[in-house]
Amino acid sequence: MPYFWSFPVELFKMSQAPVRHVFVYGTLRQGEERDINCLLPAPRWVGFACVPGVLYHLGAYPGLVLGAPGRVRGEVYAISAELESQLDEIEEVWPRQSGEYRKREALVRLEEPAQEVLCLVYEAAPDRIQGMPLISCGDWVRNRLEA
Repeated sequence: MPYFWSFPVELFKMSQAPVRHVFVYGTLRQGEERDINCLLPAPRWVGFACVPGVLYHLGAYPGLVLGAPGRVRGEVYAISAELESQLDEIEEVWPRQSGEYRKREALVRLEEPAQEVLCLVYEAAPDRIQGMPLISCGDWVRNRLEA
């Protein structure tokens, strides 16, 4: 007779990987060229958010510098480990590092509900923003639509 293990649901929940969040601010935003919603496994929408920092125009895409005076608007998604790996490849932080971006964690302020969430953020390397134009409104999509 087979033996089946039984354990409380709380233990099962604790064994699952924690939810990771990512803050996207450029071409990965919904409706943009590399819309994160077109990737699999699909992310889960969390909401619009802002992070302290500034945004630079790097040509066909933006670069964020965290912590600078200003606010950058973007979107927050809950993602799986598989999707995180894909994002690392897109932003060229793994397995081949281009040096253009570095993967960081930052507290991001959601608009609704108003709360802070720890997110992965792909920050532009300081040498990549030298001499590049500042996106003063802090919103890649708004800046692109107004251009």
